[in-house]
Amino acid sequence: SSGINAEYGAAGHPLERLSDLLTSSISDDDKVSKLDFLKVITKPLTKTVISIDKGTIKDIAKYCTTGSHYDSLKCIAAKNSSMMKDCGDKDCGYIFGRAGMSDTTTGVILLILSLLLLCACLTVLVKTLQSLLLGRMAQTLKKHINSDLAHPFAWLTGYVFIVLGTGMTILVQSSSVFTSALTPLVGLGVISIDRMYPLTLGSNIGTTATAVLAALAATGENRTLTIQVAISHLLFNIFGILVFFPIPAMRRLPIRAAKFLGNTTADYRWFAIVYLIIMFLILPFLFIGLSFNVVLLYVVIALFLGIALFIITLNLLQTHFPDRLPAVLQTWEFLPLFMRSLQPYDSVFSRLICCRKKVTDDVSLNVVHVSEATGKV
Repeated sequence: SSGINAEYGAAGHPLERLSDLLTSSISDDDKVSKLDFLKVITKPLTKTVISIDKGTIKDIAKYCTTGSHYDSLKCIAAKNSSMMKDCGDKDCGYIFGRAGMSDTTTGVILLILSLLLLCACLTVLVKTLQSLLLGRMAQTLKKHINSDLAHPFAWLTGYVFIVLGTGMTILVQSSSVFTSALTPLVGLGVISIDRMYPLTLGSNIGTTATAVLAALAATGENRTLTIQVAISHLLFNIFGILVFFPIPAMRRLPIRAAKFLGNTTADYRWFAIVYLIIMFLILPFLFIGLSFNVVLLYVVIALFLGIALFIITLNLLQTHFPDRLPAVLQTWEFLPLFMRSLQPYDSVFSRLICCRKKVTDDVSLNVVHVSEATGKV
């Protein structure tokens, strides 16, 4: 959905226009009380580690942005100032204030520590869920979560779980935590992939709540623009759901793709990393760059769609009407091996320690695949 929305948005700018319409009546002078939620708990702890000088950040945003307040001298002065609060002659109340390190060094250390802490927390969360959700509890959850609503409301089941996923993500204010908690449940067979799908869609909506609340609490002359950006994020996710969920045929596409990618990753451990780099780095930057030339953008989109249509059509013909195809097209063997198989790439990546397949007693570990029919492992 991200790719389709990005292509459509770059071409017609519908999100920009719709979000501008929704925020046109909001004044920059309106004030909304700030909502902290979890910050009430986390702020005392973070203040003992680092204390940021918000005045410096505001000066950079004010004087370094093209506009009526732009001032090159004040911009340079703000950029050369430390982002951490200056304690003066007093003893700083936070750890990095006493360390005497530069902003860059402090930022790198905090980034590494934050990532390590995040990974540790997610690992503990997953292990805890795996130990708790066993036996009778797992059977109870499996029975109720994977069942549909009573007739004639069965078709509403998916939408109910979208709302549930949205609410749970708003409560924890993190789609990563929510989906990371559910992923091991799918591996344990407690939740089916078909049920996980609407929960994930709801999580995509819920994760925008933090940005919307922060935008509503913003002040200053750019408050309307801040809210418009947050609304665009929300609309982006809603449009993706409208494309891939209400229509059953479209709903099956991401589910089948997820099963295919999961099975592929089970065979080739390096595939997940390559997939993430391509989908979340290379393709977004490609389409953002192409958006500056609409004609070239349309050519690339047409090329992508043409290749996809050819592959889908040929696969269908090979499956259902192979006799009507020329002998050379009845299989994909007319293509070089590197264009129809991951095996040549696997021979390269498998040399890396992180991508080697685990073996036990010199016998390759059996790989569990996801069933296309049931969605169970």
